[in-house]
Amino acid sequence: MKIAVVGGTGLIGSQVVARLNQQGHEATALSLSTGVDLVTGAGLDDALAGAEVVVNLTNSPTFDAASPEFFRTSTGNLLEASRSAGVGHVVVLSIVGVDGVPELDYYRAKALQEEVLRAGGLPYSVVRATQFMEFVDAILAWTADGDTVRLPRTPIQPIAAAEVAEVVAEVAAGTPLNGILNIGGPEVFPLDELGRVTVAAGKDGRQVVTDDTAGMFAVIKGDVLTTPDGSRIAATHYRDWLAA
Repeated sequence: MKIAVVGGTGLIGSQVVARLNQQGHEATALSLSTGVDLVTGAGLDDALAGAEVVVNLTNSPTFDAASPEFFRTSTGNLLEASRSAGVGHVVVLSIVGVDGVPELDYYRAKALQEEVLRAGGLPYSVVRATQFMEFVDAILAWTADGDTVRLPRTPIQPIAAAEVAEVVAEVAAGTPLNGILNIGGPEVFPLDELGRVTVAAGKDGRQVVTDDTAGMFAVIKGDVLTTPDGSRIAATHYRDWLAA
């Protein structure tokens, strides 16, 4: 099966491409560096020629109020080019709980991306993942002040990027879901506790202080970022991932 992976050179995309090719598919990584620009549409038609499946793993360059327009335009362009190429399945990676956090520009933008995909008229699949384990250090950095990290108690269910890539590759090679598959890690942590686990493993001397007003996750109420019933639960535990 010929599969075009847009955003195929990133953290998830590179692993998806590798997995699909190992499974005998013909997966191609597309990105700005390969001459494909979803915002302008440049290079899309040629890149999708002959593709049976398109996987969209691109991300907005910003997390602010500009992100909705990025996803509206890029997803629209990709769908138009996919229709012209006769693509039979479009896969998008999104976020668990994305439609339950209207306070955040980026989450609204990802929810909009899903809406554009559903309205596009092509068979589709949405894989929603919880927060990547690889991004926890960045989350801590957002609210760090010297050796102090301030974090709210927002419930977080971290998942390893390799397991996200595994599921995305599986969905891409399968029958369109025409719906959503939620995936998450095996454990839920309050974000402040997750920070303490991370800092302790790093032995870097930072101190995590609970502050329910700190950072972008402070606006999230309840357990919206954890997986609902019926989700796929990955195997890797966060402490084991840190140790590895």
